[in-house]
Amino acid sequence: MTTISANLQAVKTRIAAACVASGRKVGEVRLVAVSKTWPADCVESAAAAGQHVFGENFVQEGVAKIAELAALSLEWHFIGPLQSNKTSLVAENFAWVHSLDREKIAQRLSAQRPVDKPPLLVCIQVNISGEQTKAGVTPEAALPLARRIAQLPGLRLRGLMAIPEPSDDVDLVRSRFRRLRALRNELNEFGLALDTLSMGMSHDLEAAIMEGATMVRVGTAIFGERNKDLHQ
Repeated sequence: MTTISANLQAVKTRIAAACVASGRKVGEVRLVAVSKTWPADCVESAAAAGQHVFGENFVQEGVAKIAELAALSLEWHFIGPLQSNKTSLVAENFAWVHSLDREKIAQRLSAQRPVDKPPLLVCIQVNISGEQTKAGVTPEAALPLARRIAQLPGLRLRGLMAIPEPSDDVDLVRSRFRRLRALRNELNEFGLALDTLSMGMSHDLEAAIMEGATMVRVGTAIFGERNKDLHQ
């Protein structure tokens, strides 16, 4: 097996073990392979090993890979910060956006989603650990934003996403993920049918799955350390 193929299998084994440990079905958790900064041939290797869902943080880089690999019919998720001047590219090319945290961006994505495509599936990013430098809405702001997004015709609100602060304290990490799950449940009590929790990465996917993650976003454990020489 290639390194990417072996790494991918190791990650899937970790996901399956975490699901078993938490009494969940393996099929409840989707793996988003985060391919940011990695060239299209690495994505192609992962696809050949059975991975068909990929996440990108940078718009131009992601759109270029989508075009280059169009014949593979992959599912592409945008998971990074999104500026207003790049919403059209995301609306036209991606199936999911995980990092929505402003109504203005949501409105632009809705208006720019091509009419021949299904609604863009979106998650609201929540700053669950309260870090000043991190993107995302506060937990208190999630419900008002969710209600506004739910009214936009070009979007379908599916759930919440979070990136807690890095920590070796497993109990702390799990408490952050638990808070996001509780927030999703609170929003559903107000009539929002949210079914997605996008949380957990290479270092903490087990903790996320134990607390109800339905998607984990894994890059380093599949592709290796990020290629920092690749720029937008």
